[in-house]
Amino acid sequence: MRKTITVKGVTIGEGEPKICVPIVGGNLEQLKEEAVFLRTVDLDVVEWRVDFFEQVEDIEKVTEALAAIRTILKDIPLIFTFRSAKEGGEKEVSTHYYFQLNQTIAESGQVEMVDVELFNDEHDIKSLIHTAHQNDVYVIVSNHDFDKTPAKEEIISRLRKAQELGADLPKIAVMPKTAADVLILLDATNTMVEQYSDRPIITMSMAGRGIISRVAGEIFGSALTFGSAKKASAPGQVPVAELRNILSLINRSL
Repeated sequence: MRKTITVKGVTIGEGEPKICVPIVGGNLEQLKEEAVFLRTVDLDVVEWRVDFFEQVEDIEKVTEALAAIRTILKDIPLIFTFRSAKEGGEKEVSTHYYFQLNQTIAESGQVEMVDVELFNDEHDIKSLIHTAHQNDVYVIVSNHDFDKTPAKEEIISRLRKAQELGADLPKIAVMPKTAADVLILLDATNTMVEQYSDRPIITMSMAGRGIISRVAGEIFGSALTFGSAKKASAPGQVPVAELRNILSLINRSL
C-alpha cells in the first residue's frame, strides 16, 4: 500500500496531481503581495523559492519573511525551498549555511515541507530529515538536471536513492532535448511507481517539450505538479487555471 501525505487537508499521492505554485519575490513587500494574490488562485500548495529573496543570507530576515507569508497563507500547505545555482536556482551559498537555514526553518513550525537537494552529503541530508520529522515537517529530496535527460535507469536510481535516504517525496526534474527524452522520463516515472516506490513521487520533464509530463501525472505516477500564477520558477510551468482544467479532464477520463 503506497503512502499518501496529507497536509492542511490536501492529500498528495491520490487522485489528481496537486498543483504547487511558487512565490519568487525579491523582498518582503513583493512576497506579501504575491501571497495575497495566491489566495485568489485555485492551487493546492505554495512553494517559497527563498533563493529569489534578496536577504536570503540573513536567517533572521528569512524567518521574519516566512512569518509574514504564513500569516497570509494560513490554510495553504507551504514548501520551503532554497534552490542552489547548480540546480537552476538564483544563488549559491555555502553547504553549511544551506543546511543551517533548512534546519532552522524545519524547526520553526511555519512550513509543512522543506526541499533538500539529493547531491549533498548523505549525513547532512539524513540529519535534516531527522530534524524535520521531529517537527512534523515532510521532506522533498530533489534533483534537477537542466542540461539533459539522464538514462531511465539513472532517473530511477536517483529517485530510489532519495527514498532510501528517507524522503517523504522523492523528486526529479530533467531537461528534454527530444520527444524521446520526454518518453524516458515518463517511462522511468511509471516503472518507479510500479516497482519501487512506497510513497508519492514528483517527476517532470521541463520546458515546452516536457509539458505533457506536467499534466499526465495521474496516468504515469507523479503526485505533484508545478504551475505558474505570475512568474514561473522553472521553464515549462503551465498557468494554474489551464493546468487545473487539464488535470480535471484527465481525472474524469480515467
